[in-house]
Amino acid sequence: MPKLTFITGGLLVLVGGGGYLYSLTNDTDHWTALIPAIIGVLLLISGGIALKNLMAGIHIALLFALIGTLGMIMPLSGTADLLAGDHERPAAVVTAFISLVILVVYLFLGVRSFIAARRWKKENA
Repeated sequence: MPKLTFITGGLLVLVGGGGYLYSLTNDTDHWTALIPAIIGVLLLISGGIALKNLMAGIHIALLFALIGTLGMIMPLSGTADLLAGDHERPAAVVTAFISLVILVVYLFLGVRSFIAARRWKKENA
C-alpha cells in the first residue's frame, strides 16, 4: 500500500502541476489548479509515514484521499458548461475529473486492502 500511495501522490502532483502550467499559459493564473498537487504532496508525506508505521500512514493517506475526493466534486459542477463549450476554465474541470478518478481508485484499493487485512487477521487468530 505505501508504494501505491507514492504512485498516487506522484500522479496527483503531475496533474496539479500540469493544470497550473496550463493556466499560466492561458493567462488564467489560478492557484486552485495546484489543489491536486497539494493533495499529492500530502499523500507522499503519508506514504513516508507508512514506511515507518504502516497502519497510521495509510489511514492518514486515505483520509487525505477522501477529503480530496470530496473537494473535487465542486469543480465538476461545470461539466455541462464544459460540454457545451461555454466554460471559462475548462482545464479546471478536466483536472478535477482526472484527480477524482485517481483518488476514487486509490480509496477503493485502500479499503479493499483493509478488508483483506482484517480477513487475514481473523483467519490467523
